[in-house]
Amino acid sequence: MPHDHSEHPHALLPPDPALRVKALETILTGKGLITPGALDEIIDTYQNRIGPQNGADVVARAWSEPEFRKALLEDATPVVADLGYYGRQGEHMVVVENTPEQHNMVVCTLCSCYPWPLLGIPPGWYKSDAYRARAVREPRKVLADFGVTLPEGTAVRVWDSTAEVRYLVLPMRPEGSEGLGREDLARLVTRDSMIGTGLALSPGGAS
Repeated sequence: MPHDHSEHPHALLPPDPALRVKALETILTGKGLITPGALDEIIDTYQNRIGPQNGADVVARAWSEPEFRKALLEDATPVVADLGYYGRQGEHMVVVENTPEQHNMVVCTLCSCYPWPLLGIPPGWYKSDAYRARAVREPRKVLADFGVTLPEGTAVRVWDSTAEVRYLVLPMRPEGSEGLGREDLARLVTRDSMIGTGLALSPGGAS
C-alpha cells in the first residue's frame, strides 16, 4: 500500500523555506523550548558580532603586518584568540596562504566543520553533498562554478576540516591595494576568499 505522505509531520510545514523556519520557531516557542528574545540575540550575535568581518580583519592585518602574518601562519590559534576570535567551532585554527604557485580551498567532507568565530554561519552550499564530494575530486571545476579561473601553473590544494582542526585561507593581497589602511583592506576580503572559493576584491571593485 503506498505511503501517505500527508501523515508525515513535515507535511504540516509550509513549502517555502522562510515560512517553514517561522512555523518551526512558532512551534518551539509554543512548547517553551526557545524564547523569541533569545533567538533574536543569537541571530544578532552571528550576523553582527561573529561573522566574516572577523576573518576579514585578521586577513587585513596579515596583509599589512609581516610579523603578524608570520605568527599567524606558524600557529594561528593563539594569534586569533588574542584578538578575541575564539570559542566553539574555532578551538584549533590553521591558516593557509594563497600564493601564485598554490591556491588553497577548504571543505569538510564528513559534515560541515567551519570556523564560526571567524566566518560566522556557514553558507548552505558549504554543507551541501555536491560541494563536499566535488571539492576533492574536481576542485578546478568547482572553482570555475564560483567564477574563479586560475593560471595553469597554479596548483590547487584542498584542505579537509575536521572536528579537531578548522582552516582559514589567507587570500593573496590584490594589486593596487598598496597604501590602504586596515579597515579599507578588510573591505576587500570576502567570505568566499577565506574559504578559497573566491578571490579578494580589487580596490575598485569593493563596495
